[in-house]
Formats: sequence, structure tokens, C-alpha cells
Amino acid sequence: MPRFAANLTMLFNERPFLDRFAAAADAGFRAVEFLFPYDHPAEAVRKAAEAAGVQIVLFNMPPGDWAAGERGIAAFPDRAEEFSRAVATALDYAAVLSVPRLHLMAGVAPADATHLARYREAIAEAAERAAPLGIDILLEPLNGRDVPGYLLSDFAMAAAEIAGLQRPNVKLQFDIYHRQIMHGDVLTALKEMLPIIGHIQTASVPARNEPGTGELNDARIFEWLDEIGYQGHIGCEYRPLSSTEAGLGWIAPWQG
Repeated sequence: MPRFAANLTMLFNERPFLDRFAAAADAGFRAVEFLFPYDHPAEAVRKAAEAAGVQIVLFNMPPGDWAAGERGIAAFPDRAEEFSRAVATALDYAAVLSVPRLHLMAGVAPADATHLARYREAIAEAAERAAPLGIDILLEPLNGRDVPGYLLSDFAMAAAEIAGLQRPNVKLQFDIYHRQIMHGDVLTALKEMLPIIGHIQTASVPARNEPGTGELNDARIFEWLDEIGYQGHIGCEYRPLSSTEAGLGWIAPWQG
């Protein structure tokens, strides 16, 4: 049976962030994820999750200036010190929140030798510092329609980087929405890449709304994940068509 995690950045955002944990629990979720917790003290986030009885399974490392359009700083040689501080911040939060994985964003940067070399150094640094805490570092390819110019915009490239780094705690964040837009062939890719997948996310294609509202047979994909033996969570990273609760009918067959 698939295990779904509500993405609290995109779901239940009719409420203040710290109130979304209880809303997710009330809707039947037992796990959550979100982009960034850093606007709130880690202890406040922990207390909200504990009070709601939900597990936090993922969040992103600091991405630079998100409001200005930055989507990660890992690939920029002149921001190596800033990146090291971002790793420390993310690991501090992860330790308080008992989070087992962090998404490391590459950045909007050209895929040239200079930026790729720095990106690999950054991943290796984050992985080495996270390993003693039992934390995985995840790499997620993002499609160029939503994030033009993003360095990691190909699943084969992500797989190659993971293989080349040879770090057991560097894994793939497989977002079904991004995969379909970039490459299609979702079921085959899930099976082939299962050994390196650390987390999966879902949304309908092309509008990024609730599963079941787009071009993919999302229910079949969830069944397939059971068939191939995926044991992790599926992050619900979609934009509700109206209120979050009004659009949750799709999940009823999967909540025991």
C-alpha cells in the first residue's frame, strides 16, 4: 500500500505553516514534507509535528535567494562558503526534526565543466557531513519548463552523477511530474532506477494538480510502485484545484 506524505508548502496552505501539520493529520496523512522550515525555529516545527503525530520525511537545504529566483547554490564556485553554512543549517534542522533525507538543489547554472565540478564537490561535502547522522542527500532533476536553466534537468545525468560519486547516502529524488514532462516512460524508469531512488513525489501532468486530473494514470503508477517493491513515501507535491480538503478524494482508495 503506498504511503503518502503531504507537502505542506503546497497543501493546506490556506493555514499558517505550523497549523498545517494538524490539518494533514486530520486528513489522514501520517507523514509530511515541505520545501523549507527555516522561517520557524526547529523546535517549533518539531512540536507541531509531534502534536499532530506526523513524521517529517523530507525538506530542502537552503536554496539561496528563493524570492529572487535562485534554486540552489551548489553549482557556484564563488558561493562555496555560503553552501557550507547552508549544509550546517540544514543538518541542524534535520537533527532536531529527525528527518532522514534532504534535497540538495543544484541551481540555475550552465552545465559546463566549472559548474559541474563544483556541483560534485558540493554533493560530496553534504554527503560526507550527513552520513554520520544517517541522513541521505537527494538529487532531483527539474524540468526546464518550470525551472528554465536548472543545471540538473535530466534523469540519466542524475543517475550518472550518483554512480560517479559512489556515496551510499546520495540518492535520486524521483518526481513523477518532472519525469513525465522531461522524458515520459515513467513506469520503466521507476523500475530501472529503483535501486537509487531515495524518495518519490507526485502531481498530475501537465497542470500539477491532484493525481488523477491529468494525462497519466496515476492510480496505475501507485499500484506499480507496490509491484516493484518501493518501500518509501510518495510526496504529494501538487497544487490543489480549490481547497486542499476538497481535492483529496483521489487518496481515499489508498488510505486503509
